Amino acid sequence: MRITVVGDVLLDVDLSGEATRLCPDAPVPVVDVSDVRRRAGGAGLVARMLAHDGHRVTLVTVLSDDDASLALEGALAGVRVVSGPSGARTPVKTRVRAGRQPLVRVDEGCGQPDVPAATPGMLRALDQAEVIVVADYGRGVAANPEIRELLEARAGDIPIVWDPHPSGPVPVRGVAVVTPNLSEAARAADSGTGTPAAIAAVGSALGTTLLERWQSQAVLVTMGELGGLLSQRHTAAVTIPAPATKVTDPCGAGDRLAASLAVHLAEGRCLSDAAELAINEAAAFLGAGGVASLPDRHRPVWHHSREEDAVGLARRVRSDGGTVVATGGCFDLLHAGHARTLAAARALGDCLVVCLNSDESVRRIKGDQRPIVSQEDRAELLLALECVDAVLIFGEDTPEACLDTLRPDVWVKGGDYRASELPEAGLVESWGGRCVTVPFHQARSTSVLADALAKVS
Repeated sequence: MRITVVGDVLLDVDLSGEATRLCPDAPVPVVDVSDVRRRAGGAGLVARMLAHDGHRVTLVTVLSDDDASLALEGALAGVRVVSGPSGARTPVKTRVRAGRQPLVRVDEGCGQPDVPAATPGMLRALDQAEVIVVADYGRGVAANPEIRELLEARAGDIPIVWDPHPSGPVPVRGVAVVTPNLSEAARAADSGTGTPAAIAAVGSALGTTLLERWQSQAVLVTMGELGGLLSQRHTAAVTIPAPATKVTDPCGAGDRLAASLAVHLAEGRCLSDAAELAINEAAAFLGAGGVASLPDRHRPVWHHSREEDAVGLARRVRSDGGTVVATGGCFDLLHAGHARTLAAARALGDCLVVCLNSDESVRRIKGDQRPIVSQEDRAELLLALECVDAVLIFGEDTPEACLDTLRPDVWVKGGDYRASELPEAGLVESWGGRCVTVPFHQARSTSVLADALAKVS
């Protein structure tokens, strides 16, 4: 199933070890760290859960350009990431454990940032989504006006599950279901705090208040071991029990529930059945160890990156031990031959960057009647292909300067000549790269298409 997750990401770090002595400077335990785990948190955790389940996941978010973001992107292996710049540090939450006992959590870069901008790629991914999970962690993605307008427009067409945050905005109108936990629901309804049992006792009134304030189709309040309280319009609130589960780490329970709920709604199940399944799956997730049960990802498989930062993508992939592949050309009137060549190039490594001739460059090479399609549209069409991870536009007649900036491990060209005969071969080999040729489909070309179009126009 294709699922789109939109929201804020953060880096979670777990430091685990044993504490057998006290610090001589203060009466605090000394932890001998034996294990360090770095994983995607926030919306990144929801995306990772869904990818682990075998779904094709697109994560729409914003990313920084710091070391924490580099580690975060490595932890998002198997997830198609469509992102823009965040304008703020990557938030990092580090938990220290001695055995199974949490000792302290240290937060870095978790201040309230400005609302980030939404790139055309981010909006396009949401516009093409079939089901959406909004994983709001209060850092501004869900508050972006363009994203909110688009989500509200799509709420009547597709299932949208909104997992709110106390520091985030209210959900947009019309979403299928909002999934606050008990404290978030009580705060949003101005009902104060109370025990799960007390809240459940007045559940109908709580649900009615939240439905009116949020204008959602339904609200599912999660109540820990008591399960969930489901409220729908024109229907009495229903308490859905949770199975008895031994929980050692509750982290990620809400993320698991929202992810499962979206899947079951997309499958066409009614909300009550989907909620019951999601509550049981969240309990099973916690019983299996929670986030600790998710496998580590050591090498990312890159599907998409920030469209404006091909050089940054190459740096991140290379630093994680991946292979950077690049190819180049005008790609005016994209055709089947291009698609086959690009797919073959992508299969040679972990990301594919297309070095694209600018309009001025194409005009000097092909003549005043070319290009037929502008560089912006050519780049957008290329990025719409799943095998293309980034596009780097260059204005020179040849790609040497572009290649020297990108420094790919593999440079691919379509043609019938030998790789060693390519003009760029010496340059690419100077940093240890290699040149590869893939079959050229002679019957499919831009010139043939252009001539055909000219005859019918």
